[in-house]
Amino acid sequence: MAIAEKITLNPLVIRADFPVLNQTIYKNQPLAYFDNGASTQRPNQVIQRIVDCYEQTYANVHRGIHYLSEQSSAHYESARQQVADFIGARHANEVIFTSGTTHAINLIAYAWGDANLSPGDEILLTLMEHHSNIVPWQQLAARVGAKVKFVGLTEDGQLDLEDYQAKLSNRTRLVAVCAVSNVLGTINPVEELTRLAHESGAFVLVDAAQHVPHDVTDVKQWNADFATFSGHKMLGPSGIGILYGKQQLLESMPPFMGGGSMISTVTVDGFTPGELPAKFEAGTPPIAQAIGLGAAIDYLKQFEMRDILAHERQLAKETMEILQEIDGLTILGPNIEPRGGIVSFVVDGLSTQDISILVDRKGFAIRAGHHCAMPLHDHLGIRNSCRVSYYLYNTLDEVQRFGEALNGVVRKLRK
Repeated sequence: MAIAEKITLNPLVIRADFPVLNQTIYKNQPLAYFDNGASTQRPNQVIQRIVDCYEQTYANVHRGIHYLSEQSSAHYESARQQVADFIGARHANEVIFTSGTTHAINLIAYAWGDANLSPGDEILLTLMEHHSNIVPWQQLAARVGAKVKFVGLTEDGQLDLEDYQAKLSNRTRLVAVCAVSNVLGTINPVEELTRLAHESGAFVLVDAAQHVPHDVTDVKQWNADFATFSGHKMLGPSGIGILYGKQQLLESMPPFMGGGSMISTVTVDGFTPGELPAKFEAGTPPIAQAIGLGAAIDYLKQFEMRDILAHERQLAKETMEILQEIDGLTILGPNIEPRGGIVSFVVDGLSTQDISILVDRKGFAIRAGHHCAMPLHDHLGIRNSCRVSYYLYNTLDEVQRFGEALNGVVRKLRK
């Protein structure tokens, strides 16, 4: 099968595919959407694919032999194969559909964690983790008597590899780490972290929610045991997420939820679980959402994923250069090389909420708060921060206009 030629990434052309971006807000301010770390927008191609699903082929999957069920099942499983190909999984049955990254991490914490961790075992996290990659492990530790440890950061917001190696031990059963920090933008060396963890006998889960939408992801190269991400952060619908797991591990795990679809047989005396991936997809799955995610992957495959990261880095570099000119403004995280398209900042004496509200009135959708990373903000000695996060449809013109708007907002608040 011939490989389709990639399209040059031109955000001005791309934007035409996104109806939500082609509007003005408040007093005819053009909308600049800079909250992609939280959730991205959807192109017409994804929206239409979901509409087509509901209008033409929707039925429950794997439940009927009628035409609609067979069509829906085929599209649903085709989306699973698209995901497997996109992340480099060896088999489609290593891809489990969930409701999102949070669901996927909790699935591992219960189905794998409860069966494999014991009192005294250790779970190693980092200070830059999202709450979704902290709380499930704290809950697991409380259930089984394990201990959670945190790897520290360097002064410039990178993972402290010396501290990581020092805290790895023969008691470490699991390392759970984000591929990219949703606050600092730091890109972590997942392959190296995985190698070191495996040498210590630990398993590895990667929160890839901020990585898969923005760069080439090859789970075979990472060699991590589990990886998780969400559809809504990569142009797809909300309500759909992915758990990738090595087949042997998934086969060894008990089901997370019980119900329809996840069984092979049920009697009054008990049940036997089904084969992968059905074993972990109890009940009616997110059918239209999965099909929509497949359409999102088709859209992203038009481009080189490396080009998306390069574009976002260009925007982040321009942003950092502009922000550095504002007195009293501190940029969080590393320099541009180990950073993705995320820039978070604070301004001395000014409320992040006030800044966010006022730049919103000028058309810029940014984020203010702790970004579900309270331990990180505690470590940095701040309560919250402002965050801009980019994607393939953002432009340099938007960044430059944002710099002017932010300058005006800071001057106004200081008065």
